[in-house]
Amino acid sequence: MKAKNIIYITILSLVFTISHGRVKAQVLDTYLVEAGENNPEVRATFSQYMAAMERVPQVGSLPDPELTMGVFLRPMERLMGNQRADISLMQMFPWFGMLRTQRDEASLMAQASYERFRESKNQLYYQVKSTYYSLHQLQNEIEIMQQNLDILRSMERLALVRYQGGGTGEAASSASGAVRSAGTGVSSPGASSMAMGGASSPAPTTRQSPPTGGTGMGGMGAGAGGSGGKLTDVLRIQIQIKAMESQLATLADRKTPLITRFNYLLGRPKDQHIDLENNLQPRALVYDEESYIDSLLLDNPMLKMYEAEAQAYTIQGEMAKLEGRPMIGVGLNYMVFSPRGENGMPGMGMEYMPAGMGNNMVMPMVSLSLPIYRKRYKAMQTESRYNREAMELQRENAANSLITQLDETINEIRDTERKVRLYEEQVRLTQQTLDLMITSYASEGSSFEELLSVQRELLDYRLELLNTIIGQYEAYAMLDMVLARNVNEDI
Repeated sequence: MKAKNIIYITILSLVFTISHGRVKAQVLDTYLVEAGENNPEVRATFSQYMAAMERVPQVGSLPDPELTMGVFLRPMERLMGNQRADISLMQMFPWFGMLRTQRDEASLMAQASYERFRESKNQLYYQVKSTYYSLHQLQNEIEIMQQNLDILRSMERLALVRYQGGGTGEAASSASGAVRSAGTGVSSPGASSMAMGGASSPAPTTRQSPPTGGTGMGGMGAGAGGSGGKLTDVLRIQIQIKAMESQLATLADRKTPLITRFNYLLGRPKDQHIDLENNLQPRALVYDEESYIDSLLLDNPMLKMYEAEAQAYTIQGEMAKLEGRPMIGVGLNYMVFSPRGENGMPGMGMEYMPAGMGNNMVMPMVSLSLPIYRKRYKAMQTESRYNREAMELQRENAANSLITQLDETINEIRDTERKVRLYEEQVRLTQQTLDLMITSYASEGSSFEELLSVQRELLDYRLELLNTIIGQYEAYAMLDMVLARNVNEDI
């Protein structure tokens, strides 16, 4: 029973871990969905696509029939009687295949508009990811600075104890613990969040300044003799602490524009709460150049937009040819007559007008347009050919730029993988070095200048590691944009 309970608990723990990981992984995806639905620019391009779709039924319909009506103010005397009115109805028909060609051209233009909408979403997803990672970088940079500030304050206590000639064991242990507690990854202990009014810089703690009178001078003399610390050590570490607190305040102020930009990309109020994933771990690239390039050429919405426009201009050339063909009109002419009595006597010549029965007349009609001015139609065909060539060349140029961007992004990802391994090792070694130097300074009074130098190196390496990991995620965001992954997956 105990074994079964252990297995059951293990399975539950595993399921909880996987579910928790999925929830964390879905944080950014949720923001992408929200941005795709609410971003004003994306919604504008979608409205343009819907407007383009409405052109299809417009161009695929026959022209309106023409109805002409005329009434004679004085009846016109004709052989059949007095004509009172004339009514004609005419329907024009374009040349065979013209309506279908117009519908095809409008459909292709609508498809190009749809690909423009998808490209707008593709660009938006990259901007959302880039801003999200910038927020993550800023949050982790603040945490690294705060941890470094803890190290500096523990070193300050150690320097102050040595200056005052007290026992350094507890202070050295505290400083070493602060060094070891500083992590090497881009992580935080819990789910991070950002809002306009939160996460301000920590307030500076009140510290007791060392004496600067005769006792202080005596202490300096003792430090020079090697049995105690120096007042200059304490003052220099306090200068470092003041500078670090100022940097933390500056970093806190940088949150506001990033939060505003991120919320506006999502189409929501600028002070909306933002959740960040718990951690960003380095990723390993699995790269197949041939499949990546094939995916790029087939699925990138910008290339598909140029292809659709090129096809539309080809259809426009066919339309120009058909417009050079006659239009056929079919109609009816209806003439209204009224009866007329006999006027005069036979044999009176022009003064004689026979009686008219007044029967109305119906006359079928056929008309034909004569497109004899050919220069206009030839120019239309030439225009469509040049436009098609322009779209094909733009597609070729865009494909070359995207492939170049793909190569640069892959190279950047590989470079970040090497740098991550390097900086992780440098952080680990520098932490060990700083830990040993703190112990040496506490017991033997080694150079405080070297101690500060190693502490600054640790801070620099941790920030470089952070920047490299964030740069790797931004490179993956660029890779997703080039390959249009999120758009094709309907994120």
